[in-house]
Amino acid sequence: MFFSLIEKRRSIRKFKSLPIEKEKIDRIIEAALRSPSSRGFNPWRFIVVDRPELLESLSKAKPHGATFLKDAPLGVVVCGDESKTDVWVEDTSIATIFIQLAAHSLGIGSCWIQIRNREHTQDKTAELYIREILNIPENFRVESMIAIGYPNEDKKPHPKESLEISKVFWNSFEK
Repeated sequence: MFFSLIEKRRSIRKFKSLPIEKEKIDRIIEAALRSPSSRGFNPWRFIVVDRPELLESLSKAKPHGATFLKDAPLGVVVCGDESKTDVWVEDTSIATIFIQLAAHSLGIGSCWIQIRNREHTQDKTAELYIREILNIPENFRVESMIAIGYPNEDKKPHPKESLEISKVFWNSFEK
């Protein structure tokens, strides 16, 4: 089941205008809350966004790579408490992919939107832009947003032959 899931999951940027059922949203959030965390600190916080006007505002967080969020019926903003652990980036990244895999397992598409270290404008980071919209406290950093919805595009799995096996080494970083 796991291998079928990872073989078929693709980033989806076009969504049908169908709401996601509450039970499915609950399962996706449960998956996020079950994601591994270094030393069990669980530094993440998840802001579930389903209001169209907020999704549209968040879709403007950075100049490229976020606009499709406005057409998604759901978004999740993934934050980490950097005062809790020095590996908040890793923990929030793991939680983000758990959300994506859970969505895919339920027949729902998703796409990761990187926020940390991205600009909104020359004078403002994407993170600060989102922090202001969603009232995120100072000690929480925004790692990513995830656009979530029923796919309105069909993407074929990447063929096994396209995997970059040349990037895998055994016992040493040598060819």
